[in-house]
Amino acid sequence: MTNAHWLLLLNLASTWYMVGLIWMVQIVHYKLFDRVGDDVFARYAVDHARLITPIVAIPMLLELASAIGLVALPNPVTSPTTSALGLALVVLIWASTAFLQVPCHNQLATGFDAAAYQRLVETNWIRTVLWSLRGILTGYWFVSAMTHSHPASIT
Repeated sequence: MTNAHWLLLLNLASTWYMVGLIWMVQIVHYKLFDRVGDDVFARYAVDHARLITPIVAIPMLLELASAIGLVALPNPVTSPTTSALGLALVVLIWASTAFLQVPCHNQLATGFDAAAYQRLVETNWIRTVLWSLRGILTGYWFVSAMTHSHPASIT
């Protein structure tokens, strides 16, 4: 297996890990935030951030590094266009996280705020959709790599 195939596999695994996690967070976890209770919510929000950071940071960093690798290193697995698209989706996810979700979490760390909570749930759909699109793209790459004798011809 070539380095490009390893990069693809790392990208596929980290992306699909995050696809599953983001859907669970969106559908289950965030939906329960408003049931914690005002008296303990600030502590809950701080603990949530502390506990979830390593669960999301490591795969996000692996996904980013492998997406950069797929763009930077010539490879027979992905086309330059789809590699750039994959990296662009990662950049948009990181931007959404930094500029939309993290500020909501920071505000919630001081206590439950219905508006911040609503913004968090609503804006997290951006990441949910973007990661789902990345999942489809990496799945396409994987199937292409497995079924085509010359995947470099895939555009």
